[in-house]
Amino acid sequence: MLCKHMGSSYQPFHALIKACATEQEVLPRHPDTPAGLQALSYIELDRKKLRASTSRFSLQLESSSAHVQPRGPYSQEELKRLYPEDLQLQLVQVLLRHGERSPVSARFQNAGLRPYWPYCSAARRMVSATMEANSSDWTPLQWRRRLETFDSDDGPTIARGPRGEVDDVCNLGELTDKGRETTSQLGTRLRRLYIEQLQFLPPMIHNTDFMYLRATPIPRALESLQEAFLGMYPPNSRAASCPPPTIITRAPSDETLFPNDSGCRRFAQLSRAFAQRTADHWNQTDEMEYLNKLISKWMPDSSKRVAVDSHPRLSGIMDTINSTLAHGPETRLPKEFYDKKGRAIIEKIGVEEWFNGYKESEEYRSLGIGGLMGDLVSRMVGSVEHNGQDGLLETGGEDGSTGIGRGGEKAIKLGLSGCHDTTLAAVLSSLGAFEGEPWPPYTSHIALEMFLKKQSSFEEPEYDPPKAGSTGKGLLSIFGLGKKAETGPIGIARRKLRDLSETERSKLDGYYVRIRYNDKVMKVPGCRPQGKHLEGDDSFCTLAEFKNIVDKYTPAHWKKDCLNNIDAPAFPKVKEPAGY
Repeated sequence: MLCKHMGSSYQPFHALIKACATEQEVLPRHPDTPAGLQALSYIELDRKKLRASTSRFSLQLESSSAHVQPRGPYSQEELKRLYPEDLQLQLVQVLLRHGERSPVSARFQNAGLRPYWPYCSAARRMVSATMEANSSDWTPLQWRRRLETFDSDDGPTIARGPRGEVDDVCNLGELTDKGRETTSQLGTRLRRLYIEQLQFLPPMIHNTDFMYLRATPIPRALESLQEAFLGMYPPNSRAASCPPPTIITRAPSDETLFPNDSGCRRFAQLSRAFAQRTADHWNQTDEMEYLNKLISKWMPDSSKRVAVDSHPRLSGIMDTINSTLAHGPETRLPKEFYDKKGRAIIEKIGVEEWFNGYKESEEYRSLGIGGLMGDLVSRMVGSVEHNGQDGLLETGGEDGSTGIGRGGEKAIKLGLSGCHDTTLAAVLSSLGAFEGEPWPPYTSHIALEMFLKKQSSFEEPEYDPPKAGSTGKGLLSIFGLGKKAETGPIGIARRKLRDLSETERSKLDGYYVRIRYNDKVMKVPGCRPQGKHLEGDDSFCTLAEFKNIVDKYTPAHWKKDCLNNIDAPAFPKVKEPAGY
């Protein structure tokens, strides 16, 4: 009954750790990683560092909030400006950063910060699917989790919170009650906009096959996705017969929903090179001296000086600051860590270290986020072509088959993906739309909206409903795919715009793409010239130009490209600006 009760479920890290433990050469970039999580360093810590959700989306660093401060519902006047009457919304793809969490590493215990936090009530409510012996029946097993750690004599002891709590204790990097609350509230805001105000999505659903739901292998991303889904469609908005929603996941080595330097050797080289350049630039500056006067007294003896590449790294310090700001007074650092000027310095350096590569290097964009961007555009073009390549072929179909939705759905209308701060900043930076932005706060989100300019000549293709008992292959034939799906991509989605015929290009005419980041409209610089945007509003890129920009850094073979140029310089000879 997941469709009614998408609660928390415990997912062990063992498979993820095993899969990520092969690229040991990347680990030196994350020396502050605890041994138990070292294998997750470039997935986890990159994210976690990036988790540096400092302030808001303007540098109001005096705010104690580390998550997005949501605005109220749009007024009717605002809706009319944002959603012109001559544009018809066709597809919305939302990328959401997970909510508030505990730190990924236990830092600054010498400053009084306890390593285990009592903010995870889900630990009392764990649920696992279990199969009964000699039967195919499945029963949900409810259980309570407690964490165990080392005692002072190296023996086992129960991990305790600041006041001796033994229950509700968070693991490192775990989504907290606050994080669940804010991601659920995000889902409620999405419901208000896309269901109640715009009436784009149905208010009551019998299945979720019009939605493409996906999450990274990191549990907090999946749990945040589930919370947002429940915010959009609470139990009273889902029919009793509603089957479990389909959530897409990938193996860690195949993951493109975050910049995957653990799965891409060349990208690991590039990210280390840009990090080292940042260290060389900032480590001996007046700004770093200011930080050392503030907080170096709490640095470990093995690394007494604060630096970009200190132990812990500066981005790791930022992570702990923001994790503590998002929670209660029992898990706070000394006041010096929250100095307004100090936090502004830390964030400025962190953004440069982690995201400047996307602004300057096409190879960095391609290997870091190009795979995801190509997928996002593919779903847009698949929605235009009505051939199932918008994600329906992955999410639709009865158990054991793929294809048309279980309620007759013929198109994906909403994509919702649980991801990370690195994802959001990489997407925006790769499009040249992250200038002057701070680190993405917890529960930040990007909405990529695709519109069709209303015109009387447009007619949506008719579909023949599947016959009862149709197989997955039969369902593919509904979209005119059949055996072709086994031999290569269908349609124009994965082909470069420059390689399309005029007839093929004309399919994209009348379609526009807009990006909103935390309810703020973002502009892509390459869409500003005349003819590349909606007349009178350059925030609406033509789909053709948006695809053309993304095509330039969409890898044709990501895994192969990850093994290329290993001996080549990390930096391009000249900067290659993003967003064109």
